[in-house]
Amino acid sequence: MMTRRDFLAASSAAGLSAAMPSFAFARPQETIRIGLIGCGGRGTGAANDALTASEGVELVAMGDVFQDRLESSYKNLQEWKPKGVNVKPEKMFVGLDAYKKVLDAGVDLVILTTPPCFRPIHLEAAVKAGKHVFMEKPVAVDGEGVRKVMELADLAKDKGLAIVAGTQRRHEFKYREVMKRIHDGAIGDVTSMRAYWNQGGLWAVTRKDGMSDLEWQLRNWLYFTWISGDHIIEQHIHNIDVCLWACQKLPIKAVSHGGRQTRTDPLYGHIYDHFATELHFENNVVMHTYCRQQDGTVANVSEFIQGTKGQSNGGGRIWGENSFRYEGENTNPYVQEHKHLVESIRSGNLLNEGRQVAESTLAALMGRLAAYTGQEITRDQALATKSLMPKDLSFDMSIPVPPVSMPGLTKLEMFL
Repeated sequence: MMTRRDFLAASSAAGLSAAMPSFAFARPQETIRIGLIGCGGRGTGAANDALTASEGVELVAMGDVFQDRLESSYKNLQEWKPKGVNVKPEKMFVGLDAYKKVLDAGVDLVILTTPPCFRPIHLEAAVKAGKHVFMEKPVAVDGEGVRKVMELADLAKDKGLAIVAGTQRRHEFKYREVMKRIHDGAIGDVTSMRAYWNQGGLWAVTRKDGMSDLEWQLRNWLYFTWISGDHIIEQHIHNIDVCLWACQKLPIKAVSHGGRQTRTDPLYGHIYDHFATELHFENNVVMHTYCRQQDGTVANVSEFIQGTKGQSNGGGRIWGENSFRYEGENTNPYVQEHKHLVESIRSGNLLNEGRQVAESTLAALMGRLAAYTGQEITRDQALATKSLMPKDLSFDMSIPVPPVSMPGLTKLEMFL
């Protein structure tokens, strides 16, 4: 098992390597050909953002598990970006192996926007095939997946491939300017942090007659831990990532509470609808994180960083000895992340966000495991957990829905 020392050493080395210039295979005048793997709402949006962000890019291949999702995505993209969509019928692929066919369809860059459980599998195939990658967050749902993504991030660096993740605040100008100031000491030493993603409920897909276990769970993927990682990982990773960015440290342990109060119908699988988590760092620094998806509740999506000389919301404001308000341009960060990716490919100064998003995924995983078990969970324990993916996925297999995790009854050993 990877030790804490090994983990931190590898993370530090990856950070240094990411800053070093590399070489890109696409010259500035060359068209960058994009393949889309995962054609749901987020995938369609990401492809649109990529085509909006830069000149000289085109979508040439698409793949999804479901035919209807592929067709809907293609229709929308043709309407939104007719000049950038050049997908021939023979380069539209359906099925569990569609990702392999997209990678083999003459693409330079792939957009990975399937549900999170598939991210390590698809990233591995993309990196080994020599493709640049944009991948949505989170990048895993378990420790085995996190470890795999970290290894692949290093392999991508060795192969001269770019990886950008869907933690778009890292590309938003007001966040970038404030974080630069925080790292330069504007609020002093970080002493505590708070992160929130509290909102109402999200969409759900009712099971129809004839749907297999796999089809229904993939279509209703938010509500199954093996697919989404639960919403503390799938959604709240954004706010956790901002706090890790600010303090430039990784948590050592997590203590968490959570449960399922309002979404108790089987329609909502077996995930929780709320979490309240403490992530503990060295030097007694603590991050308090809260996330819920409960209708009729107060919404709050934000971050707060406390330092010895001031405070910040991470995204545009600093209060204290070095007060600051960002008043510059703040372009759409969902578009900007693709612009930064393409610029890095064309310049040869390749971005590689693989490890940083894996670390944020791991921090969220620590919180989920602590809530599910009612135990204090260390980083090494979370990193050691096994894959939740059922073996040999097929549409005729049985995939029983696990019981809702119960603190005190659900044991960490069940995940090892």
